[in-house]
Amino acid sequence: MQTDIDPRSLIGRKAYDRNGNKIGTVDEVYLDDATGIPEWAAVRTGLFSRDAFVPLKPSDLLEDGLHIPFERALIKDAPDFGVGRHLSPEQELQLYRHYSLTLPPTPQPPQDTDFGRLAGQEGP
Repeated sequence: MQTDIDPRSLIGRKAYDRNGNKIGTVDEVYLDDATGIPEWAAVRTGLFSRDAFVPLKPSDLLEDGLHIPFERALIKDAPDFGVGRHLSPEQELQLYRHYSLTLPPTPQPPQDTDFGRLAGQEGP
């Protein structure tokens, strides 16, 4: 999915499954804590107004709405954590497993190449 879109532009958009069936309307967008990039959307589905969390990557935002490359049944069976709350790392892990998605790499802290050198000293 495009990463340069305004997450607010997704709210209220129709959401479709891989076969083009409407599954609901985007209710909330959740950003990655580390990058601020939109990562998940909560889609309001069905009569009982249940929210299904869907991955924004590998979904596509087209003119008619958000197209999610998964079957309707899988989307509707996604864990519902309620909207308006932060997704915990454990909840995100459940979603990755539900959709059989590859987990994103764990960010590694940058190596400290200046360790052991004194301030003002030039290279080795």
